[in-house]
Amino acid sequence: MILTLTVNPAIDRNLTVDQLVFEDRAYILSSEESCGGRGINASYVIHSFGGKTRAICTVGGESGERLKKYLSQCGFPVDTVPVNSNTRTNLNISDRNGLTIKLNERGMPLDPEEVAAVQAAVVRRLPESSWLMLCGSLPPGVPADFYAQLIEQAKRSGVRTLLDTDGEPLQLGLEAQPTVVAPNQPEAERLLNKVLLTRIQILEAAERIRLMGPEMVVLSIGSRGAVGAREGHIIEAIPPRIDVGSPIGAGDALAASFVWAMRLNDDFADALRWGVAAGTASAMKPGVSFASFEQTKVIYQQVQIRDNLR
Repeated sequence: MILTLTVNPAIDRNLTVDQLVFEDRAYILSSEESCGGRGINASYVIHSFGGKTRAICTVGGESGERLKKYLSQCGFPVDTVPVNSNTRTNLNISDRNGLTIKLNERGMPLDPEEVAAVQAAVVRRLPESSWLMLCGSLPPGVPADFYAQLIEQAKRSGVRTLLDTDGEPLQLGLEAQPTVVAPNQPEAERLLNKVLLTRIQILEAAERIRLMGPEMVVLSIGSRGAVGAREGHIIEAIPPRIDVGSPIGAGDALAASFVWAMRLNDDFADALRWGVAAGTASAMKPGVSFASFEQTKVIYQQVQIRDNLR
């Protein structure tokens, strides 16, 4: 089973508007709510691909009850950890040209007992898991080394890990040597304190991050695909050109399908190809939605792999 953790989930309010233009009005064309959070999104993609997955997330307050209702419709099992604070609400706005704005609440604080309950929920499921995906931001009150602690515990259980976060939790998580770290370009730039403009800079960044601790790096670079680093190889996965519907969630689809593919055949280059295919296919869809396996398979056939031996 692939286990996912979302400590800071959300109710996503998703708006589609006619245009996003500074200092001019926009008209709302559609509005919907859905469950949000990187780990929840990852479980959704893995489940839709036929993989076995379980999600763990916190829920709190009235918005947490709504989140539980949406989660009950996802089709995969979810362990919810009750907390006192309200589950946060995020706002995603996309227009018909693919422009997107994400406005995220930071989330309400968790107390030490609640943090311990989340950790216990993960440890309880490790014996039945092959992978643990640690996804998204940590709310206030959660120690910055929380993901690092879980990586160490997963190692002791023989469970492989993917870390998908930002800031200090990413820095400390790298020191625990996860199996894979999956930053996007802005997260990598913040980690390295360097702007990544050229192809060479991005290739070097992936290798530099690998030397910080993880076995593998998957650095997503938006419409240009992703760069993967594993000892001896720097691999580029280059997607076809597409008409973008909305890029929201594309990175979650990439990470999820990468782990799904690694779970099947442990082929790093092929898993990177599947990841870029899923991210690209999902970016073609409007709003916050994810491509099906069949839609992803069509794009998979068009993704080019370039292996740069080191």
